[in-house]
Amino acid sequence: MSTILLVGVDLYIRGKLEAGLPGHRLVTTDSADPPDLVVADVSRVDPDDVAESYPDAPILGFTNHKDTAGLRRAHEAGFDQVVAKSALSERAAELVEELLAAS
Repeated sequence: MSTILLVGVDLYIRGKLEAGLPGHRLVTTDSADPPDLVVADVSRVDPDDVAESYPDAPILGFTNHKDTAGLRRAHEAGFDQVVAKSALSERAAELVEELLAAS
């Protein structure tokens, strides 16, 4: 079971991730366990802060498909993968497994 840290993720998306990622433990920043993967909503948090806070974990960022500036900031911050929110909803398990396998 992997620990996945959710940063800036609202309850609706968290519910979708919990349903789509059985066998993983989803936590927020108040968890004491180091994350195996970070999932961040780049429209709600600063991508640079996330990248600096979790340099040893792969980071999956997402935002609205129209937020091209947010997508670009996440890429520039060094996120391992950045996708539109719709792609996260459709392919969460696939994206998470790819990033965990690569780490």
